[in-house]
Amino acid sequence: MYLRRPERSRGAVVVKNIKNVMENNILLQVGVKALLKNKEDKFLLLHRSLEKYPEVTKNRWDIVGGRIDPGSDLMTNLDREIMEETGQKMTSPAKLIAAQDILRVKGKHIVRLTYIADIDGEITIDPEEHDDYRWFSLEEIRKRDDVDLYFMEILNNGTVENNL
Repeated sequence: MYLRRPERSRGAVVVKNIKNVMENNILLQVGVKALLKNKEDKFLLLHRSLEKYPEVTKNRWDIVGGRIDPGSDLMTNLDREIMEETGQKMTSPAKLIAAQDILRVKGKHIVRLTYIADIDGEITIDPEEHDDYRWFSLEEIRKRDDVDLYFMEILNNGTVENNL
């Protein structure tokens, strides 16, 4: 992902957007996600439970993650999500690879930050949230038609490979 320092004139835009969020009572949420790689260079996908996510009827395979708890830093939230969803800790520092607007509707805006990191150990999923997990190569993931659209976007545009 290409990040650059904002120009001074862009700071005014940011302040204007924050003012817009406050004046129009827009709910801004941030999610953190992690593409986790094992020692065999395979990547972890979790299968969302229909009981927990009845609205997600297709594209149920996704990477680990969830919404942040306001007031705590991003890495604390990422660590928490990985532990809750896999029972494991990262074995390498997380690297930010993408920032995406995943929902922008009247009154709500959700931003998703995706990281990549290594993980090692036996995965333990929460059966209330997920009903399966599997390790895939990137090519195997690309061939699937049931993977989260936002993850597929960064996989298909080269963002993942450019950050391995």
